[in-house]
Amino acid sequence: QVQLVESGGGLVQAGGSLRLSCAASGRTFSSYGMGWFRQAPGKEREFVAAIRWSGGRTYYADSVKGRFTSSRDNAKNTVYLQMNSLKPEDTAVYYCAAQSRTYSSGSYYPHEYAYWGQGTQVTVSS
Repeated sequence: QVQLVESGGGLVQAGGSLRLSCAASGRTFSSYGMGWFRQAPGKEREFVAAIRWSGGRTYYADSVKGRFTSSRDNAKNTVYLQMNSLKPEDTAVYYCAAQSRTYSSGSYYPHEYAYWGQGTQVTVSS
């Protein structure tokens, strides 16, 4: 079982930055692919970023490519999402998620994740 707790959300002006953290419990965190998703009011949850279990590969939604960076520190059981050049359309609740298959690479698809955090609100003002 893995429990995930996001933090780092808040209110920021357009063009600003935030860094989200996702702290995980569980000894096998370091072997799971991780993902970030977001959900804006009235919209479906959408993929933002994913990172391989080793941290050796990351991939991003086109809408955030070049602005967001995902990383992980397996020694600290934490994954990060650095968000730069934020736009009002980035406003959403952000969720981290963990896969349950060992040595996994992350995925674009929510159904391929077994564990989810409670989410953290990110609001970008214009």
